[in-house]
Parts: sequence; structure tokens; C-alpha cells
Amino acid sequence: MASKTKEDQIPSPNRIAVVTGGNKGIGLEICRQLASNGVRVILTARDEKRGLEAVEKLKQSGLSDVIFHRLDVTDHSSIDSLSEFIKSTFGKLDILVNNAAIAGATTDFEMLRSCIVNSKTREIPNIPTQETYKWAEECLDTNYYGVKRVTEALIPRLLSSESPRIVNVSSYFGKLQFIPNESVRKEMDDVDRLTEEKNDEMVRSFLNDFKVGDLTKNNWPTTYSSYIMSKAAMGAYTRIIAKKYPAICANCVHPGYVKTDINGNTGTMPVEEGAKGPVMAALLPHGSPSGLFYDKTEVSSFM
Repeated sequence: MASKTKEDQIPSPNRIAVVTGGNKGIGLEICRQLASNGVRVILTARDEKRGLEAVEKLKQSGLSDVIFHRLDVTDHSSIDSLSEFIKSTFGKLDILVNNAAIAGATTDFEMLRSCIVNSKTREIPNIPTQETYKWAEECLDTNYYGVKRVTEALIPRLLSSESPRIVNVSSYFGKLQFIPNESVRKEMDDVDRLTEEKNDEMVRSFLNDFKVGDLTKNNWPTTYSSYIMSKAAMGAYTRIIAKKYPAICANCVHPGYVKTDINGNTGTMPVEEGAKGPVMAALLPHGSPSGLFYDKTEVSSFM
């Protein structure tokens, strides 16, 4: 499917967007590109100082319609505060970009880059990673449950919009092919029968096996395991939301192998290119398909 041009996109005046993890990297560039399209952007971040500095940076470049609101996607009270702010200030939300994420692991990033750039297969790079149960919990809590918390809190605001959008920033590693467990792959891909309860149950099962140190027992991924599971679960959740709320256009976007902190700045794409997919999905025309996985700006497969 061809990417949408700027002329195809819905008009932006008076549109309100929230971008999580917006103080740096892809998130900051998404804020920049949305604001450049006339969208009023609420840039959010956990760190207030860094968030305010990011807003000031955008304002210095001529983008005055960006404001900051603190948000910790793992904290219900912080999320509720944002929701109330949107309700009292704007009365609606048009675009939610769930971008905040952590890796849940560390590795030799130069080796990772070499494997990804030179690989001719669609497999996980066979490189050693350091992962702990604490990191795995934090990764799932941010990348999956954080997306759920923010989305659920802001759905009432989104339903007040005439053309609401949810964009979940994913990863190539979020594709189901990277989960060796065939049963889990099938369940996550069966959108007609998939439920939030089933999705959560699979995530809990993964964490339980991680805790006892036996990921191979049930064929879970063993390299970047929590990151892969978090993004796969987020993809499944996106499809659940798209089915549950037909008025909301909800899609996942893999931005590309972008140079950011999450990969030790070893990516091959600049953030300006990486933000194009999420921004395109945020500005798709009214009535566009929902529940899809975009590889940059092209429709791809969850598998």
C-alpha cells in the first residue's frame, strides 16, 4: 500500500495530540512534525526538566503550539492528571501517540547493528544480551501495560473527537515471528477470538517463566525477550482496541532502525525519517483502515 501524501491527510487545525516519551529521539521528532502540520501537541515525559527543555527547543525553532505535561506511564495518578488536564483545557483528544518505551536489556550494540544491517534472514540476531527479571518487569510495565493504562484513561477524551487516532510505536521485533511459541503466536494473531484477558495471561505466563529462569520451557524468546514480548502484546492490544472501538483508527507503526538511545544510537536511520511513519498514521484520512501494522509508511503484517 502506498504511503499517504500530505495532501491526502485530514486537516489539522484545532487538532490536539498527546505524545508519550516526547522529550527526545523519535518522540521529540514526532512532536516536531505534528506541530509543523498545525497540530497542537502535548509533549509528555517523566522528567519535567527535560520535557520543558524539549518544548523550549521546539519553540525556538518556531513551533509555538507545543505544551508540556508531565506523564509517567507506570503511574495511575500521573495518567489521571493528564486526562483531567485534557478534559478541562480542550474537552477532547484527537491523536494519541504511545511512544514511550524501554529496552529491558543491554547488549553489544555495535554487534547488534552489524547483525541487523548484514543479516539476510528474518531472525533475531544471535548475540548475547543481559536481562534480569526486574528489567523484564519494568519493560512490560512500560511498553505494554503503560500503553494500556494511558489508552484506557484517554479513550473518553478520544471519543469526543470527530476523527480520533491511536498510534502505537512498535518495532520490527514486535512481529509475532520472533516468538518461538507457536500457540502464543496463533492466539495473538487470532484477532476474532483474542481478548485483553488472554493477552494479559500470556504476558503473565512469560514473566512467570522468566522469574524461574526457564524461558526455553515454553518456547519464549531468549534474546531481547521482554522487549519482544512487550511489543508483540502491544500489537495484539492495538487490534483489540481497533475492534472494540470502530470509531477510533488505531494502528501500530515500526519506525525503522532509527538512531536512538534504545539501541545505543547505532541505528541506520535519522529520527527525521523514523518519525514519518507514526506521523503519517496520526494524520491518515477519516475512515482509514484500523488495526494494521505499518513498516515505516507501508502496510505490513503482524506476523
